[in-house]
Amino acid sequence: MELRDIARVLAVGRVGLGLVFAVAPGPAGERLWLGPDARRRPVKLAMRALGGRDVALGLGVLFALGRDAPVRGWLEAAALADGVDTVATLLAGDSIPEGARRGALLVAGGSAVGGLLLARALGDA
Repeated sequence: MELRDIARVLAVGRVGLGLVFAVAPGPAGERLWLGPDARRRPVKLAMRALGGRDVALGLGVLFALGRDAPVRGWLEAAALADGVDTVATLLAGDSIPEGARRGALLVAGGSAVGGLLLARALGDA
């Protein structure tokens, strides 16, 4: 699989997850990240906003790839967002369920590191 194909797959996943958080912020947020607090209206607002952010970042990567435009900046922006998600999850500590916290740290942290590596590799290509 080519690096651009990997970037495309990750971007589609980001768009998909963003849509899930935007459309069903309570159930998705509860199960995947925040626990029962995700069903509160203000938390749903934040989850929808984060979902929109991920849709925008994923579409940015996909549009850049589709136009043979530079994609590095989009990947770096997505990695920064994932890094912030990682730090925010760490700061939340045990206020969110352990299983969801571990999963979020694994996905967000892995995506941040992987996104930076991919950005560098595609930026040099």
